[in-house]
Amino acid sequence: MTARVHEAVVRFTPRHAAAAAGSAGAAPAAGRRLQIKVLRHNPRSPGSVPHWQTYEIEEADGMTLFIALTEIRERQDPSLMFDFVCRAGICGSCAMVVDGRPGLACRTLTCGRGPVITLAPLPFFELIGDLSVNTGKWMRAMSERLQGWLHLRDEAPDIGRIEEPMDPDLADRIYELDRCVECGCCVAACGTARMREDFVGAVGMNRVARFRLDPRDARNQPGDDSAWYDLVGDDDGVFGCMSLLACHDLCPKELPLATQIAYLRRAMVKQGFA
Repeated sequence: MTARVHEAVVRFTPRHAAAAAGSAGAAPAAGRRLQIKVLRHNPRSPGSVPHWQTYEIEEADGMTLFIALTEIRERQDPSLMFDFVCRAGICGSCAMVVDGRPGLACRTLTCGRGPVITLAPLPFFELIGDLSVNTGKWMRAMSERLQGWLHLRDEAPDIGRIEEPMDPDLADRIYELDRCVECGCCVAACGTARMREDFVGAVGMNRVARFRLDPRDARNQPGDDSAWYDLVGDDDGVFGCMSLLACHDLCPKELPLATQIAYLRRAMVKQGFA
């Protein structure tokens, strides 16, 4: 960021709701004063420069960063930009950098943290404004590039046909990888993504791993991974990963990303010598 960073402080004492959904068991906040320090910038506003702005609020029991930001936007500063949809950690919209680490605002409690919490937008993605970034644009391009959908063996699906049964253990393995919410935390934390603009990231390789497991996908042929090798068998795919494990450590859904990348790399090495 080349522009000089300035700082502003806004003080306000709102009355806050006492609890947050899904936060049972959180320690009482005892009316602690919090400073939420936000890196702000609107690239579409002439004259806007990146700057820090600090908001003061009173902490409530079970408060999450999503609740704190909503309180700030509703009671202090309606111009503050951030994204949310589900409030339950299943949409990935509220991903941001919290005290230097990517995470989901709706799943991050304020209790247990210091009185000053620093928030910044995810790096790597296009900035919309303040804490809002366009992860969807990158995710769609990645999905189209990796053909991240089920390739049917028949030319047209027969919606009247009873679906073929699947082994329960295999179904569980597929479901585990399907839990990805495409929040972008793994890409934002990835060192390779900083160096390789076309790197598909852990989220992309997780998607490939998911369809590679699916017996219904026409690209899966016994002993033949050539279809997948064409997609991720290069330095922008599995061979570009430096195994720094940041994606694995910071995934909000705790997906086995490093394990899946390792399995996929092993299969691509074997295919490369086939």
